[in-house]
Amino acid sequence: MRTKIVAGNWKMNINRDEAMQLVNDISAEIQNHDINGNRVMVFPPFLSIQGAQDASGRDSRVEVGAQNMHQAESGAYTGEVSAKMLLNAHVTKVILGHSERREYFHETDELLQQKVDAALKNGLEVVFCFGEKLDERHLGNHFTVVEKQLRKALFHLSKEDWKKIILAYEPVWAIGTGMTATPEQAQEMHAFIRKTISDNYSEALAEGVSILYGGSVKPSNAVEIFGKPDVDGGLIGGASLNAQDFAAIIKAM
Repeated sequence: MRTKIVAGNWKMNINRDEAMQLVNDISAEIQNHDINGNRVMVFPPFLSIQGAQDASGRDSRVEVGAQNMHQAESGAYTGEVSAKMLLNAHVTKVILGHSERREYFHETDELLQQKVDAALKNGLEVVFCFGEKLDERHLGNHFTVVEKQLRKALFHLSKEDWKKIILAYEPVWAIGTGMTATPEQAQEMHAFIRKTISDNYSEALAEGVSILYGGSVKPSNAVEIFGKPDVDGGLIGGASLNAQDFAAIIKAM
């Protein structure tokens, strides 16, 4: 049975002290809730990771990861952080390929392949993000775009490598725009993703991969979205910055 996951991407929000408070508040909200073998993750900015870790130590159910990393192990890359640096800071998971990294920092599928390889080489678990823009969906190219993003960045991996991969489908057109994909649209794409993996690897591998939905999940729609058979949880943006909202989404899982 696939692991259900609710992951909070805090983006460029929340300082160290706020991170400690937010994790404490999340833990308090879910302290009497049995997550039943499922997983809860938060991904703070680099400088807030330690604060989140300090607080999460009191509730090991809240895992802490990083939002990005560089593909090189070291070198003249001012402002960057390597996989080895994350490991040294006791970080074991990282988000790669987020739509904002692709859009604002021009990260390509080829670059993301290098980042994925570097993360896996160092034993990090990867939450890999991908998804189509509004014009791509309007043109009916959404399946083609998603398959290309997966194929270029991930389909060189071994079956063993996939044990460290969590997928996060982001319909970019439904993030921060006021538009929301329907649960049926989410299920349709998640089922396509799983079939694409099955066709390229095996049905058994595809059935074991957790695929999260990352398109403006809120307490009001989480139960319906998470109820779809191929949706294994969510990568949550704005709602993860509010302990009550995030806890409500966790409970919906």
